[in-house]
Amino acid sequence: MRAAIAAAAMLSCVVAAHAEDLPTFRIGVLNDQSSLYSDIAGPGSVTAAQMAVEDFKPEKHGFKVEVVAADHQNKADVGSSIARRWFDLDKVDAVVDVPTSSVALAVADISRDKNKVFLVASAGSSDLTGKACSPNTVHWTYDTWALANGTARAMIKQGGTSWYFLTADYAFGHALERDAAEVVKANGGQVMGRALAPFQTSDFSSFILEAQGSGAKVVALANSGGDTINSVKQAAEFGLSQKQKLVSLLIFLSDIHALGLKTAQGLMLTNAFYWDLNDGTRAFGKAFGVRNNGRMPTMNQAGTYASTLHWMKAIAAMDKAKARDGAAVVAQMKQMPTDDPLFGKGEIRADGRTIHDMYLWQVKAPAESKGSFDYLKLIATIPGSEAFRPMSPETCPMLKKAG
Repeated sequence: MRAAIAAAAMLSCVVAAHAEDLPTFRIGVLNDQSSLYSDIAGPGSVTAAQMAVEDFKPEKHGFKVEVVAADHQNKADVGSSIARRWFDLDKVDAVVDVPTSSVALAVADISRDKNKVFLVASAGSSDLTGKACSPNTVHWTYDTWALANGTARAMIKQGGTSWYFLTADYAFGHALERDAAEVVKANGGQVMGRALAPFQTSDFSSFILEAQGSGAKVVALANSGGDTINSVKQAAEFGLSQKQKLVSLLIFLSDIHALGLKTAQGLMLTNAFYWDLNDGTRAFGKAFGVRNNGRMPTMNQAGTYASTLHWMKAIAAMDKAKARDGAAVVAQMKQMPTDDPLFGKGEIRADGRTIHDMYLWQVKAPAESKGSFDYLKLIATIPGSEAFRPMSPETCPMLKKAG
């Protein structure tokens, strides 16, 4: 008996020593942990990254992964400073998530300069695979072109041919308005005006009055997070939807939860993930909810999970010394088909855009909902080949150089 115990203890020490010898890779979850975008990403994205590591079990593939996190406060200078410190001092190999497009564009530049991996799960600007494309960036979840393509086309088919934009006055809002306006015009619609709302404003009343006065059939919100919640609430108070159709070009499950179905019902939206879509998404949603105070994951949190998972798959397929080369890891990610229970099968294009299906939804009326977070009904599935902007050297300069 004593001999068996001694042998088991020795084996345990050998296993522990082996684990200590494994190379360690670090991934940093960089996002808003405390304000406007904390619900759509925030601590939940940290949980999602940790779940990806636990599910993949990198030790079985010859390496370890540590997850670190920081709050960029939605400020490009703060986010840049954290990314530089992580890369230069803290041996971080990859950054993931990063809502707020201005921060993401800055981190993309730093990741390229430092030759690290950048996995964009939350920022929306299509410029990340356009004029700012990089061999070190993967744009996973959605982008402004895909959101505009899905929702704007659907609204125009329903007769919404004249548009007015209420736009967040920073990189993401401008990109979302630009991409949606292009779709509207390309499909015979008309843009009748815009209002630029300062970032994190709380009073949208003057902008809503301008939208009502425009006479546009569709009032489109080119904003996100807390801005979306406040503008939808105030639009309802002003009775905007009585004569015009209110559309949110980007609204998250957490936003709908905060608004309540009575206020949000009928809103059309495009997104990449819903926890109740299929068996795979439901299993993840329930496991995530247990660790997130019962709150179901947003598509950004799902994107953090899936992109972290694919990053680890790439490292597992590589020589571990070579996996310190960020561009080489991203190249390996592009070579491997994407396949996970949250986004299904897909690919990462040469420009860094992950291709997967997108979905057009409508928010349920209160009577249609069967319980907490049962908020969306599927209107249409948009195949990945149609959902995202076609890849072009004219759009992504990196492709010209490669050619």
